[in-house]
Amino acid sequence: MTSLQRTLAVLLAAALAACGAPPPGASAGGTRSADAANVAQQANEPRAGDPTAAHPTPMSPTPGNSATLGAPGVTAATPPPEEGGASSGMSAKGDSAEPARIGARHVLIQWMGSERAPAAVVRSREQALSVAQEVLRRARNKEDFARLAIEFSDEPGAGARGGSLGRFGHGQMVGAFEAAAFKLEVGQISDIVETPFGFHIIQRTE
Repeated sequence: MTSLQRTLAVLLAAALAACGAPPPGASAGGTRSADAANVAQQANEPRAGDPTAAHPTPMSPTPGNSATLGAPGVTAATPPPEEGGASSGMSAKGDSAEPARIGARHVLIQWMGSERAPAAVVRSREQALSVAQEVLRRARNKEDFARLAIEFSDEPGAGARGGSLGRFGHGQMVGAFEAAAFKLEVGQISDIVETPFGFHIIQRTE
């Protein structure tokens, strides 16, 4: 090989190396394997430096779990989807939601000094409690609730209504009475409930 041929061979090898081609006599298969490995590695690396890279979408909460809403520590239960997409009025636990309004009746036993007690009421608080306990016992023994209201209730006009209060919503009754009444199932009779007006035995009617 002449001096010119050697020079051309060196220049050709340098040009091929700059283009990424294997030098003469090198194994093309080995270089291609290395290049393929490099491409695969770059494909698996995150595109953190690329402003067009898509960022992963946060996972939606699994139905029934809690999802943070806005502020730390503030969570709201995510109910499972309803069939057909319609709301059934059920709570996240599957229980019936508390109704907005209920119907109830009661027997009110007052004592002298209880709020709005008429002058005819002269019994003591202890005596009123004993009467209320007797009314509760008879009501739970399936005696007619309306007749008990006629016989015992100190509420004006209660006898004519059988103790009925009609239907009412939240905020319409004194707090202790409302809390007890809304916990009852239809037909259920409460324990004795004390309010400033006296002792109540409540039955939910609807």
